[in-house]
Amino acid sequence: MLTRRHIRVKVMQCIYALVQSKDDSLAKQEKFLRVSMENMYVLYLLMLSLLVELHKMAVMHVGHASKKYLATADDNFPDREKFIKNRLLLQIANNESLNNELSKRKLNQWYLNEEYIKIIYKAVVASDVYQAYMNNGKDSYEDDRDVVLHLFREIIAPNEKLYEFFEDEKLTWVDDLPIVNTYLVKRLKKANESSGERFFLPALLKDQADMDYANELLTKTLLNDAKWEKEIEGKTPNWDNDRIAEIDSIILKMAICELLNFPSIPEKVTLNEYLEIAKEYSTPKSSIFINGVLDKLAKEYKTTGRLQKIGRGLQ
Repeated sequence: MLTRRHIRVKVMQCIYALVQSKDDSLAKQEKFLRVSMENMYVLYLLMLSLLVELHKMAVMHVGHASKKYLATADDNFPDREKFIKNRLLLQIANNESLNNELSKRKLNQWYLNEEYIKIIYKAVVASDVYQAYMNNGKDSYEDDRDVVLHLFREIIAPNEKLYEFFEDEKLTWVDDLPIVNTYLVKRLKKANESSGERFFLPALLKDQADMDYANELLTKTLLNDAKWEKEIEGKTPNWDNDRIAEIDSIILKMAICELLNFPSIPEKVTLNEYLEIAKEYSTPKSSIFINGVLDKLAKEYKTTGRLQKIGRGLQ
């Protein structure tokens, strides 16, 4: 689920938290990193279970509507039960592995905060996307999947109330939400009628090597902070260290650490990844500044032989 870029961002956030708290306990930071990464998976589970709750509310709404004597707006649809029969939603709603995971982790936020489900459900049924789906007369998995994707991207993910809810629940989720939402959209796009239960519950990390990489990047960046500071000073003669934003300084130190301590990671990958992170988490001017500093350092490391890369195509 988490890519190397996500891991880099998590390490960056962890170091930033250390700087802000002035806590120099490496053990605490390693624990913070693990918990922060695990919380991203919790957020993913909550977003997935949000679809389950919306489906439950739709079932309840249709059930109530069928008992009314007066006609409702739903009666005008060719099949007022079309949404609750949505194949993708049923795959998720009937996913026992997901239900077990939610139960094991005691993730009952939606049960305790049903008002958010009601807000989003009202927005969903009032949307043009929902209305078009209920009236189009189509009956296929592809149509079912497309409406879930459109509703998620256009109605659910951008919902400000939902954003406020996650911000109140856990502050770090503010940065995690776009990453989780993007991943969930990609996952739903790949879903098909034969997708098993585990398809919707991917592993947090590809393998142990990713966790090892995260811990090593965190540890080597922190333990060599003074060393990386000097590397930066040498390439920013006209800049006082106090003028370099903390987040820019952290990104530079992580990039330098990776260039010099991770021989299996290609130089271009490191430079491109940290430049993209700078663009997303810092200012446009900062990304230009960081790019210039890293470019100078990479050339110097090559010339002096400090940049040692192993494997084909890694130079």
